[in-house]
Amino acid sequence: MIAGAVIAIEVKNLLSAVIAVGVVGLALSIIFLLLKAPDVALTQIVVEIAAVILLIRATLHRDLASRSCGGRPFGAVMGIMFIGIGAVAALVTFSGGLNPFGHPLMTVSAFYPINAIAGTGAVNVVSSIILDYRAYDTLGEATVLFTAVIGVLAVMRATGKRDEEMKDDNE
Repeated sequence: MIAGAVIAIEVKNLLSAVIAVGVVGLALSIIFLLLKAPDVALTQIVVEIAAVILLIRATLHRDLASRSCGGRPFGAVMGIMFIGIGAVAALVTFSGGLNPFGHPLMTVSAFYPINAIAGTGAVNVVSSIILDYRAYDTLGEATVLFTAVIGVLAVMRATGKRDEEMKDDNE
């Protein structure tokens, strides 16, 4: 991921930068898989594919593929500012919120199987967790996937076909 991010920042060709950003997103989805979060990895890969398709289409459509990315001090200042904000947020998050070494991090996961049937009245434990305890999370993931698919379909539709047909009719 770090190599892809550095390449995306340093490369002079915008199309190459977009591809490098896609590599970063793919590596992030692999990391989510390694961290045993396949639902988040699936959402990440779908959104990443949609974003890369949109960025490549925008880059090629605007004829910016050969334009240089360098020489923007405002972008460098904003990048440093966002890195600083991210570092402060990480320090605040990790300074007091982690359990001591050896203690389980996922204490909520013990609550679900024990109280799922009694708390929700469902027969199936998995269904009760997904549809009752994590309903907003499931709805959010479905919304992200739906939005990504609709975005790709909107970008990939044939907008120039109507213009070409009108030119043929006029000739």
